[in-house]
Amino acid sequence: MSQPNPYILASDNPSALLTLLHSNPSIASNQDDHGYSLLHAAASYNHIDLLRALVKDFNVNVNLLDEDGETCLFVTESVAIARCLVEELRVDYNIKNNEGLTAQETIESEGLTPDVAAYLRQVTGNPSSAPTDQPIDALNPPPPLPPNIKVNLGTMSEQEANAGMEEVDPEFKRRIDELAAREDFESEATQNELRELVADAIKGTKIETKDRDVRRRID
Repeated sequence: MSQPNPYILASDNPSALLTLLHSNPSIASNQDDHGYSLLHAAASYNHIDLLRALVKDFNVNVNLLDEDGETCLFVTESVAIARCLVEELRVDYNIKNNEGLTAQETIESEGLTPDVAAYLRQVTGNPSSAPTDQPIDALNPPPPLPPNIKVNLGTMSEQEANAGMEEVDPEFKRRIDELAAREDFESEATQNELRELVADAIKGTKIETKDRDVRRRID
């Protein structure tokens, strides 16, 4: 019978993995092709007893690195696991990954577990690497307005917002009806003319008859 996959057991059946480890302790420090270890799995899936056993009973190096240069602290998703790694198992929280970031900085940048990031800030004494109390737009503010442009912020009633929505330029309606009545309405030429008509309406230009010049007022 083939041996069960220890990484799968580490995620959903840690007690079965411990049984397997006691029968075959040599696999405790194994890593897959990406450097993913049982330590990383135990930390990521919040199995604190398995984490302790791997380090204390099976002598797995708590600072084991994956292919990204990250210890299991980088994938920690709970304060309890982070505290166990830092205060009990003595993981090196100053280790930087291949991108030059510590576990604190990496967890902060992902923004998924702010409580873990806060704990690591407290432990390391390092300030936050990114603002956490500002909206995302505050990180990339819009460019300043030209000096001759002013923006007034206020509220608008629903009646004001809908004002003019139902007013249809009679000439625009006539042109639409005229195009729709054509026998060649589906032709490319007529469809192009319809698109130009709609584009003019969207741009806010005034629709005039073909016999009159169209002039756009420039304020």
